[in-house]
Order: sequence, then structure tokens, then C-alpha cells
Amino acid sequence: MAWLSSGATNEELIENMRKGGLIESDFVADAMKKVDRANYVRNPRYAYEDAPQSIGNGATISAPHMHAHACQYLLPWIHRDAHVLDVGSGSGYTAAVFYHLLQSASASQTSGSEASGSYSSHTGLVVGIDHIPQLVSWSVDNLKKDGLTSALSTGEAYVAGESGTEPVGIVMVAGDGRQGWLRGSPYDVIHVGAAAPVIPTALVDMLKSPGRMFIPVGPDGGEQDVWTVDKDNEGNVTKKKLFGVRYVPLTDQNKQMRGY
Repeated sequence: MAWLSSGATNEELIENMRKGGLIESDFVADAMKKVDRANYVRNPRYAYEDAPQSIGNGATISAPHMHAHACQYLLPWIHRDAHVLDVGSGSGYTAAVFYHLLQSASASQTSGSEASGSYSSHTGLVVGIDHIPQLVSWSVDNLKKDGLTSALSTGEAYVAGESGTEPVGIVMVAGDGRQGWLRGSPYDVIHVGAAAPVIPTALVDMLKSPGRMFIPVGPDGGEQDVWTVDKDNEGNVTKKKLFGVRYVPLTDQNKQMRGY
């Protein structure tokens, strides 16, 4: 049904995915409706097509139905003070969706006495990491254009060890996502937006107990599958293959800029 899900508007795109059974959760649908995909693509004319698009620098933004799948599988691990790592964050789209999922969790779990003022002990965090500095800079601009300037400020406060004014912060960093971002670890949720040849040990190590990673695995141009990697309360790791996919490779900066 993915190829039938495109719409004329962002809301129509999401509703079509719901009708096609690609989105089951109201939380996921609401979060994706709050993130206008037109703010995260190079050509807004094609923003609401359910298909991947190039965003330059050898990177793509995945098809919306893949973002929906990722959110559905990761949703049970999202709560008000969860830390989420988005590897290969590209345009910032998935970081924005995860932000709204954490916002929803925070709103539903926060008592009235905590609903105003600054946040410190219960600050959720979304970390987007990409090894192309130009994409990181562009993603910050996109997030601001989509109304998330305050969330970025709260993220900056977190990095500085201060309290923010929002219950959820966003931090976008330039770096090798295969190694994660130690400062925000451990992570309740890790989303990987490109296919790794093998599951990176560093990312498994950064998973919280309990926590879940959603990651495509397989060689560039070869057979690839999405896997979930779960870590339980005792630190035991379970890996499960879900379905076949075709993603760009999770590689180093030089190979990506050369076209892999």
C-alpha cells in the first residue's frame, strides 16, 4: 500500500498511510502530522510523495512509510524523559517526529505541578547525528523553520548542563553516527536511517536497559533487512529480523561524498 499513500498535503499523506494500515497508532499519526515534510526536502513539490528523495551530499530522506514503520516499532520505548538517538539524521525530519512523540509522552505523564517552569530531572532528549556538517547545519535551519527553535535551545541548555524551558530538547551534532554520541547515552531508543553492513557494537553498547534499536542491515546494493535490537533490564540483547528494505549505506564521510 506504500505506493498508494502519497497525498497533496502533509495531512493527506498521513491519513492515506493510516487507511493503508501503515500507521496504527494515533500517537504516531499525530506526531507525523505536526512535522511538515515540505520543510525537510530539497524540492517541496514532491514533499508528500511516499517515496525517498535525495537531499544532497549523497544522502536521502527515506519514504514516509519507512518513518512510520520505525516510529511504530520504537513507540513502546518512548516516555517523557527518554533519550533518542537518530543516526544519519539528514534533513532533521525524523528528529522532529521523535520530538513530538516525546512531547506527547511528556504531556500525558507530567503532573500539574511540573507542567510549567524549567525542566531538568525530567527532560527528554532527541539527538540527531550526521557526519556531513552541511546537512547538520541545514537540518537545524529546517527544524527552526518548522517551529522548533525553543526545543533546540533546550537541547543547547542540556549540553551546557543547565535547565531548559521545554520538557524535550533537540541536539543536532556532526559526527560518525556509527560510534553514537556518548554525551546523551544511554539511549532508550536508537533509530538508524541507513544500512549498516553489520550492527555496530558501539550503538548496542549505548542502548539503555531496557531499550530498542531499529536498524537496516546489509551490503550496499545487496540484500538488506530491518532489524530490531532489544536490550532487557538485565542487559541481555535480542536481535530480530523484520522485513526486507533498500537503503543507502551507513558509511564514512569520504565514501559518501564520493558516491559510496
